Amino acid sequence: MEFRASHILVKDKRLADDLLKRIKGGADFAAIARDFSTCPSKSKGGDLGWFGEGAMVPAFEQAVKRMSVGSISPIVPTQFGFHIIKKTGSR
Repeated sequence: MEFRASHILVKDKRLADDLLKRIKGGADFAAIARDFSTCPSKSKGGDLGWFGEGAMVPAFEQAVKRMSVGSISPIVPTQFGFHIIKKTGSR
């Protein structure tokens, strides 16, 4: 199984909470990613492309597996910071 997702990565939990609130309120995910994410994927609106099992840290992968395509995750903490994930595909 492969997945496709975009994400926003930030170091501060309060900022992550605020950004998630904005996205749920209708803000554009890709625009928020470009403006706030600390991941190099921010230049692509947070798009991580296709990835297989074992390619991401366990907490991130588990969150993506549970999500339906098009949905936005709650905040997912990892050793890199706080992620907001948008699942964009699975195959």
